[in-house]
Amino acid sequence: MGAAGTQDLFRLMLTVSWLLACFPGVTSTVAAECPDQSPELQPWNPGHDRDHRVYIGRGRALLLSASATVHSIHISQGGKLVIKDQEETIVLRTRHILIDGGGQLHAGSARCPFQGNFTIVLYGRADDGVRPDPYFGQKYIGVDQGGTLELHGQKKLSWTFLNKTLHPGGMQEGGYFFERSWGHRGIIVHVIDPKSGTVIHSDRFDTYRFKKESERLVQYLNAVPNGRILSVAVNDEGSRNLDDMARKAMTKLGSKHFLHLGFRHPWSFLTVKGNPASSVEDHVEYHGHGSSAATRVFKLFRSEHGEYFNVSSSSEWVQDVEWTEWFAHDKVPHTKGGEKISDLRAAHPGRICNRPLDIQATTVDGVNLTTEVVYKRGQDYRFVCYDQGHACQSYRVRFLCGRPVRPKLTVTIDTNVNSTILTLEDNVQSWRPGDSLVVASTDYSMHQAEEFLVLPCHACAANQVRVAGKPMYLHIGQEIDGVDMRAEVGLLSRNIVIMGEMEASCYPYSTHICTFFDFDTFGGHIKFALGFTAAHLEGVELKHMGQQLVGQYPIHFHLAGDVDEKGGYDPPTYVRDLSIHHTFSRCVTVHGSNGLMVQDVVGYDSLGHCFFTEDGPEERNTFHHCLGLLVKSGTLLPSDRDSRMCKMITEDSYPGYVPKPRQDCNAVSTFWMANPNNNLINCAAAGSEETGFWFIFHHVPTGPSVGMYSPGYSEHIPLGMFLNNRAHSNYRAGMIIDNGVKTTEASAKDKRPFLSVISARYSPHQDADPLKPREPAIIKHFTAYKKDHGAWLRGGDVWLDSCRFADNGIGLTLASGGTFPYDDGSKQEIKNSLFVGESGNVGTEMMDNRIWGPGGLDHSGRTLPIGQNFPIRGIQFYDGPINIQNCTFRKFAALEGRHTSALAFRLNNAWQSCPHNNVTNIAFEDVPITSRVFFGEPGPWFNQLDMDGDKTSVFHDVDGSVSEYPGSYLTKADNWLVRHPDCIDVPDWRGAVCSGRYAQMYIQAYKTSNLRMKIIKNDFPSRPLQLEGALTRNTHYQQYQPVVALHKGYTIHWDHTAPAELAIWLINFNKGDWIRVGLCYPCGTSFSILSDVHNRLLKQTVKTGTFVRTLQMDKLQQSLPGRGYYYWDEASGLLFLKLTAQNERDKFAFCSVKGCERIKIKALIPMNAGVSDCTAAAYPRFAERATVDVPMPRKLVGAQLKTKDHFLEVKMESSRQRFFHLHNDFAYIEVDGRKHASLEDGIQVVVIDGRQGHVLRHASFRNAILQGIPWQLFSYVAAIPDNSIVLMASKGRYISRGPWTRVLEKLGAEKGLKLKEKMTFVGFKGSFRPTWVTLVTEDHKAKIFQVVPIPVLRKKQL
Repeated sequence: MGAAGTQDLFRLMLTVSWLLACFPGVTSTVAAECPDQSPELQPWNPGHDRDHRVYIGRGRALLLSASATVHSIHISQGGKLVIKDQEETIVLRTRHILIDGGGQLHAGSARCPFQGNFTIVLYGRADDGVRPDPYFGQKYIGVDQGGTLELHGQKKLSWTFLNKTLHPGGMQEGGYFFERSWGHRGIIVHVIDPKSGTVIHSDRFDTYRFKKESERLVQYLNAVPNGRILSVAVNDEGSRNLDDMARKAMTKLGSKHFLHLGFRHPWSFLTVKGNPASSVEDHVEYHGHGSSAATRVFKLFRSEHGEYFNVSSSSEWVQDVEWTEWFAHDKVPHTKGGEKISDLRAAHPGRICNRPLDIQATTVDGVNLTTEVVYKRGQDYRFVCYDQGHACQSYRVRFLCGRPVRPKLTVTIDTNVNSTILTLEDNVQSWRPGDSLVVASTDYSMHQAEEFLVLPCHACAANQVRVAGKPMYLHIGQEIDGVDMRAEVGLLSRNIVIMGEMEASCYPYSTHICTFFDFDTFGGHIKFALGFTAAHLEGVELKHMGQQLVGQYPIHFHLAGDVDEKGGYDPPTYVRDLSIHHTFSRCVTVHGSNGLMVQDVVGYDSLGHCFFTEDGPEERNTFHHCLGLLVKSGTLLPSDRDSRMCKMITEDSYPGYVPKPRQDCNAVSTFWMANPNNNLINCAAAGSEETGFWFIFHHVPTGPSVGMYSPGYSEHIPLGMFLNNRAHSNYRAGMIIDNGVKTTEASAKDKRPFLSVISARYSPHQDADPLKPREPAIIKHFTAYKKDHGAWLRGGDVWLDSCRFADNGIGLTLASGGTFPYDDGSKQEIKNSLFVGESGNVGTEMMDNRIWGPGGLDHSGRTLPIGQNFPIRGIQFYDGPINIQNCTFRKFAALEGRHTSALAFRLNNAWQSCPHNNVTNIAFEDVPITSRVFFGEPGPWFNQLDMDGDKTSVFHDVDGSVSEYPGSYLTKADNWLVRHPDCIDVPDWRGAVCSGRYAQMYIQAYKTSNLRMKIIKNDFPSRPLQLEGALTRNTHYQQYQPVVALHKGYTIHWDHTAPAELAIWLINFNKGDWIRVGLCYPCGTSFSILSDVHNRLLKQTVKTGTFVRTLQMDKLQQSLPGRGYYYWDEASGLLFLKLTAQNERDKFAFCSVKGCERIKIKALIPMNAGVSDCTAAAYPRFAERATVDVPMPRKLVGAQLKTKDHFLEVKMESSRQRFFHLHNDFAYIEVDGRKHASLEDGIQVVVIDGRQGHVLRHASFRNAILQGIPWQLFSYVAAIPDNSIVLMASKGRYISRGPWTRVLEKLGAEKGLKLKEKMTFVGFKGSFRPTWVTLVTEDHKAKIFQVVPIPVLRKKQL
């Protein structure tokens, strides 16, 4: 106990003595507040006897005042054990403590916290022959029925935030840091005050270039008073014009090498002027062979106040290194003498350096392999890869490459010698010297969390502590780009300690345990059972607790029922101000218990889910201001396991089970919530191997909780309070609401282990009743940064408000229930939130960085998520409906080779895309207009972009804040089911801006799953859409989900014989909306067609009508409710139906208020029918003229735009129009609504300034000029200034061949182009070719409607 603690104890003793003397009746009050003051207590010092089985029973109230070792302690029958609060440390060693039947264990109380130091050590091995208790096991503190455990340690701040950034090595903390490289050549001098360690003056002398600099250097040194500290070093080169006078002046100061300083020699020197003997110096010759060379000097000084500071200086030639990307090596040639790196270099040109410094190889799953360089001659290396002594079969390899050398000079003054000052948000005066702290990572890797020991610090402010050592990593201590990225700083030390006594290494007390861990994992544990009398823990440290056995956790409330006022507990049960660290199975487990308060708990370095709710019935528990970090995988449950564990631990599965780790396992989380009805407030998930917060669903309760609620309860119960939580440095995601656990044992039908991760959907309703109104799950003030996925939230009515996302591979994914929304009528939304693509938190460049590369607006080096070329996205649309409003996107900037965008779509998506996905009032800051949206393109990460959801992506830009076209719909550029003739292409987005009324068809083909469907819109018959189907190939039916424009006609075809049974669902149709479809069937087919309404919630279907055959196509328009018509055109093989919605629909519902309207077709198809593709017979017979039913909105201009960059609308057309028997050639170029008509045959040209978007000039070139050698056109184009947009359109019968076409190539067109009768062209004159350069040439009509970004900027290269 420190001096302050002694004074507190003495003051307490005086107070108690005075109270007892003056007021004898107060005795009981004091005893109640300070349990060790109770007069009933009898001194108890059992000594040290490992065979002593202690029983404290009726009539015994004992006071422990000295350390002891016993076999075990059982407190029962009203017995009591109290720990004496004293200066001397008490250590109690025992195998276990059992408290039941009115027994009590006390150390301090809520109103009289324990001030001394008390430790319980739970000892024993799992295999030492001691019979485990059938309920509690071994090495435990067990609180059974009637037991009381009251542990109340000192009041200390549990955790807070760093309020000033920590830099690697402690630089920029408590001192001076100076660094220079290229552009600062010469000799650099620092003059330092020895009294304070501050730099008084510094200067640079370019003795390489100027002779007079030597004279100035001598004068400068002579003017420095004696006693001052001089730091002198060379950066780059300083000897070429260094004269003898300067060399001798430095020698006089104490240098021994400056006299012979050579070309580009690194040299560093420290001295005290007037005391040459104090000098320290380092010098090395450098011969410029592209390798590193360095000199370093340092010296310790003492200030006038007696504090030490260290001055160090370095002069270097630095060769930085970086790892290449991983190269997959699936087909390994077994060549004698190893593989040639030159062969790999040829396979990956420009991506592997000539002389690698190192080689690394791993399996595809990331397990390290051994590599050996076996031959080297010149640049031709050979290497061999070994896997446990055998040649590798399939692996990936990468190489460490050196960058060009560069000079580097540093001068550092460290006033915190081997220590660091932490500046924190809160008053931390309760943290005392000797306490241990952990500072969380603020980068992608959770392993950048660092531990520190608190040192004395008389000069520290109330919110500061001095800690031993220097940080290795960058830890942010400020808000960056609007996102609070401050590192959490947690207290690990407490004065009451409960810890397991551990062996030096792992021993196999459980199957597989030593395969995964090389350390002992059989720690202690605390368990509370049903019917305990009281349990309150605060100010306690738990270390080396938990076991890799189910049920043995550091703190475990096991089937305790209601532990708050509802259960009769007054005060309610709580655990607070705890430090739980270096544990072997979780942190706090709530199992079948409700109403527990878990507050200000720090969980650090644990195995398995940290804060864990277990079986599903746990409700009303509150996790308030809890911190979890460095959460690693464990072996207990499939969800705890990593990929390696998932593959190896198969005893709980059915024979033949093939693990799929990313589906069945890989879910270890900081906060694992098995029931949504719990509260998480002000909590931080600061690093786990998978996820920060995961809400998982038990369709029925599992384990001993079976039967505690009805099936589906947890999927419908409203979310408790989720407020002001944060997650970062989690590998997979900051937050997930999705999935369930398998609640049945492994069987032949489902071989997966019990509690494997499976599919589930969340749809909260009042009272968990799906027939009652929906109750949205509100997520407010959530912050997620530095992870692959900020949040993945699936289900109905999940709403986010005022959230912050930054530096995530994907900021947020909102997903509905899949093809059909699980809770029809629900929606997901996010509002008033901020998304940052690449913030100012660049992370720390380390040799073991997962990914480091260029990024951000300044193209600087930074840590990156997932992969260097991964398409970073702020929000990705999945199925929907999704509502995004009042959100800001900041610092999303694509590179050439990385498709960063603020808004995008889920990659490789087979599911539906709802046309009611919408955005409103979106703001962009430091987001180029070209990076606002990206629809994808074939290539890395996108694959072929040929899945159904990839092809049908769409969302509604309600106010034009994204596209500049209010009320428009944004769709993929080649989705011709929703396009019309006036849609505007956005090439940079690979999208288009359209207008219209849209809905969806769900087409279900039964008794087949491998048909490919082709759907054609009748006004664009040459633009079919091929759909594979959303479901897997092993299902009994397949489902196709196109988005369609309403009030249009379509035909549907198949790549095999048409399905005999078909259902068409009208999705997102309002009453009266219709489409006409023609379905291809073989000749001779007969049909039975009916309509019905299916209520999916009630599982009820009501027939609403039948369809009868008509011989007149026009009669389809006369269909009435209850009776419709179909037209079978046997000549073309098309069955025509007009599908009309009969019922009203709620705003966000997929189906009508009465249920989902459906048309069912049963076809009797002739045997051996061929492929049902009627395209050739259908068109042009049933082709329709393309029309625009909903006019395109006017583009926002001028003051209506929120950003300086904007789109320039370009419309061009060259066509031949026919009016009766007359033909007229027609051509124009229109820029932002201003039309430039072409009056004569030839080529019309409009030139636009690519910086401002202003039209610079307009000209026409007749055919006569284009013939021969068109010098006039060449001269005109040559005179166009760089960075200009050039628009061209032909009119009439222009010259389509000849030398003049080379002009198009110079402006970005593909080489070797061939022009047809009509041509329109958007080109660019400049040093690069923008994405939007477009040439359209056709025989009858060439048309371009598109936008061009202003200003035109070149993307930086990845």
